[in-house]
Amino acid sequence: MLKNASKYKKNSIFALLNLTIMENNVPQEWNKFYLKDVSFVNLMMRRIYNVLIVANPYDAFMLEDDGRIEEKIYNEYMELGLRYPPTFTQVSTTEEAAGVLRSTVVDLVICMPGNADNDAFDVARDIKGKFPNIHCVVLTPFSHGITKRMQNEDLSIFDYVFCWLGNTNLILSIIKLIEDKMNLEHDIQEAGVQMILLVEDSIRFYSSILPNLYNYILEQSKNFSKEALNRHAATMRMRGRPKVVLARTYEEAKKLYDKYSDNTLGVISDARFPLKSAAKAFGNVVDEDVQPKHATDTFGREKCPDAGLQLFRYIRKNDSFVPLILESSESENRAKAEAEGFRFVDKNSKKMSVDLRRLMEEHMGFGDFIFRDPKTHEEIMRIRSLKELQDNIFNIPNDSMLYHISRNHMSRWLCARAIFPVSAFLKHVTWQKLQDVDAHRQIIFDAIVQYRHMKNLGVVAVFDRMKFDKYAHFARIGEGSLGGKGRGLAFLDNIIKRHPEFNQYENATVQIPKTVVLCTDIFDEFMMNNNLYPIALSDASDEEILKHFLHAQLPDSLIADFFTFFEATKSPIAIRSSSLLEDAHYQPFAGIYSTYMIPYLEDKYQMLQMLACAIKGVYASVFYRDSKAYMTATSNVIDQEKMAVILQQVVGKDYGDRFYPTMSGVLRSLNYYPIGDETAEEGIASLALGLGKYIVDGGQTLRVCPYHPTQVLQTSEMEMALRDTQTQFYALDMKHVGEDFKVDDGFNILKLRVKDAVEDQSLTYIASTFDPYDQVINDGVYETGRKLITFASVLQHGVVPLPELMQMSMKSGSEAMRRPVEIEFACNINDDKTCEFYLLQIRPIVDAKEMLDEDVKAIPDADCLLRSHNSLGHGISEDVTDVVYVKYDDHFSAMNNFYVADDIERINRKFLADGKTYVLIGPGRWGSSDHYLGVPVKWPHISAARVIVEVALKNYNIDPSQGTHFFQNLTSFGVGYFTVDTNTEEGGFVNKEIFDAMPAVEETQYVRHVRFEHPMRILMDGKKQEGAVLLPGSQVTSPRPK
Repeated sequence: MLKNASKYKKNSIFALLNLTIMENNVPQEWNKFYLKDVSFVNLMMRRIYNVLIVANPYDAFMLEDDGRIEEKIYNEYMELGLRYPPTFTQVSTTEEAAGVLRSTVVDLVICMPGNADNDAFDVARDIKGKFPNIHCVVLTPFSHGITKRMQNEDLSIFDYVFCWLGNTNLILSIIKLIEDKMNLEHDIQEAGVQMILLVEDSIRFYSSILPNLYNYILEQSKNFSKEALNRHAATMRMRGRPKVVLARTYEEAKKLYDKYSDNTLGVISDARFPLKSAAKAFGNVVDEDVQPKHATDTFGREKCPDAGLQLFRYIRKNDSFVPLILESSESENRAKAEAEGFRFVDKNSKKMSVDLRRLMEEHMGFGDFIFRDPKTHEEIMRIRSLKELQDNIFNIPNDSMLYHISRNHMSRWLCARAIFPVSAFLKHVTWQKLQDVDAHRQIIFDAIVQYRHMKNLGVVAVFDRMKFDKYAHFARIGEGSLGGKGRGLAFLDNIIKRHPEFNQYENATVQIPKTVVLCTDIFDEFMMNNNLYPIALSDASDEEILKHFLHAQLPDSLIADFFTFFEATKSPIAIRSSSLLEDAHYQPFAGIYSTYMIPYLEDKYQMLQMLACAIKGVYASVFYRDSKAYMTATSNVIDQEKMAVILQQVVGKDYGDRFYPTMSGVLRSLNYYPIGDETAEEGIASLALGLGKYIVDGGQTLRVCPYHPTQVLQTSEMEMALRDTQTQFYALDMKHVGEDFKVDDGFNILKLRVKDAVEDQSLTYIASTFDPYDQVINDGVYETGRKLITFASVLQHGVVPLPELMQMSMKSGSEAMRRPVEIEFACNINDDKTCEFYLLQIRPIVDAKEMLDEDVKAIPDADCLLRSHNSLGHGISEDVTDVVYVKYDDHFSAMNNFYVADDIERINRKFLADGKTYVLIGPGRWGSSDHYLGVPVKWPHISAARVIVEVALKNYNIDPSQGTHFFQNLTSFGVGYFTVDTNTEEGGFVNKEIFDAMPAVEETQYVRHVRFEHPMRILMDGKKQEGAVLLPGSQVTSPRPK
């Protein structure tokens, strides 16, 4: 299927729609189909910006009693929601015109021949001679004298002749008519825009009807544009309004209809008009000897009395349903028109414009869609928007449904509203092809759902309670910024939209979770209204700040919006920070601010209370001590920080008392630990059962390269699989209800054992079972034996296309960001072997820019203080003199790691105050939340470190963590992360004896700080994973081998 998709233009988005409708009744072509999206960006590209009015001063003044034509037109444009009003220049002589044309590109010339003379025509001809492509029209107050004179003029240079009746909206209609003519062919081919054909030869009459017609159509387009998801989309959508095309003879009308018959929304025609375009005034040769059979018009053209009926008969042969409206001043034509099933409007009627509007509303799809009783023609139901149609399609009585389907009304209504993909599709699902009303209902419903989903993709909609439902996707409340994470999510959504291959697998869907962002202006309003800056910027404790924030009030206007969001998601909600500075390209604030989760509750008011507390908790976290320390480290000012908040459906399944996804993962498109035949550029994934917080907190995950899913180091040997796979996981506590929010955002997160997941039966496709009798590990879940989280069924046996989805995510993410990226995701795997793959976040991995010319591996050991063959980071540093290290030996115990963390935080604060950096050395994983695996520090506690070294000891041999939580911070600040394994010869070394022999700047029970007189030289080669810290004074330079 995707092979065909590549034939279409890049801006076309393809969405595969699986219909689950009565298979025995529905032809195969409607079980699965593509909706081709339409972009409005390239419509109405040719516009009239500059208008030159050629008239003597008096006639030009006639346009408006005080000459304010430009202002009047501007006001007309603004009222109708139009953009780009033109500018007007008035000239009365050829010289003046030449001066204007030298300095301005003129798009339209309006020629006003007055009573006094015909100079205006001469000036217009002169302009047309020099600029043959400029559009020219005649605008004249009709009087007997002018009519006579115009019969003898050559009008062939003019597009149209108009009669000035004193209303400025005629000027707007002239401009729109010519713009429609300029863009007609392109816009129909590009998007399937519709055409309304007006056939009328009476200058006076079309000068009167066109302003009414345009006014109505532009008002309608302003109304239907409100269905768009945001202001920009609404403006774009108005470009898809139907175009009006004026034909003045049968010949011209037939030619236009033949060319655009598939895109004709309706035809409005006079009854009596010329069959051919021949007239002397328009530059044609006319045989003077041939006597006309019928009356002639102003220009001597013979007018056929039933030309309109002839045209309608011709059109009706081709299309049984296109609306045809005959307008005539001869009342006997009413009977003729209605006898053949055409609609009729009396030109003599005082309410002619009202009658015409009513017919257009009823038959051309404008206004509301009214479902009628076919017998009595009474209104059954009124539909005002696409969502209303989706909500009510199954409630319409069968006979009314049949009446409208069989007459193509639904497709025409959608067409008039510029909903072209659904309209074009439904136009071909005719009653003749499918005679089953319920099947039609289902097809219409699914096509609308698919269209709304397609339109939501990659768009940040303005939150609207009337539109946000389970099919809505991503919306914003407020006018401020979305913040870093919010922008990242919108960007991910856009990536999915631009890569239809994400959804090529029948058993996998790729999307972002349902999301609403509270923009930064809500934060500003909250802070100011509650006067929170004094406490927030003070030295108060985190708990004190949180307490003040929880007592503050959020704007009441949000309450109804939150209830709508609860109803649409029907799932637990994650409340995530999205600050202006967070996840910015060069300053990732990963994990600095709080992220809370709240359970889904039947009691919506209780859920509202919890949501309000969580939002206030996220706002408060901007001003916590860690955040302030981080601000200092990054040279940011705290009051520059603004916080948006993301409310997001939590990905997962409900297991009664707890809620969690089948798996969470973090993808990195640069792998600093490639093993076997992996390369650094193929990236790496960390996978875990349960909530992603477990990965971020440095828990034991499964590391796998998406391009080598069968090569997993941790499961390659039984002993390693038993020792190095996940034993615990995180889930949301569904029973923890209340407002007891704490500074620790994980207060309602359960830390569970894998055997708890066995009870939930959530391990079917992600676990293997250890058989203690045969001493083997079998993929799959069996009754007896320990369950190991190996993800074997999805990685090795292809139950769902996880490796392929991870590859696509990394490839398209890094291509879009033009740099390596880190992507967070979560996935639910269902019993029927289908999965929902959710992308949660994307951040750039920022690489240091320093050039590294040395071959680090070639430097002799004797010149090194420490060396790692498994290092992260890239670049050179020559200004560090200090080393802070944890005191360790072969009998090291992790029991005291909490105290170690406190000491290091205190020492780090001194370095921040002095603006200096240091090398940090210690056993186990830095930043692990489990203190048995390493020192439980957060990034702000070690933010002044230039290199962080984790050491594996004989009796404390912890697998390297790769700096899980501060990976972003490491790369952003160019910090090195070295792993040294003292148990192997190839594991590198730390010359700890040198440090031990030096005098201490500061020493505690657990930590020692020493300082060299001269700076050390730090070298890191990120691609080869080589790192070394050289002794001060070592002048060794090893050129990189050619």
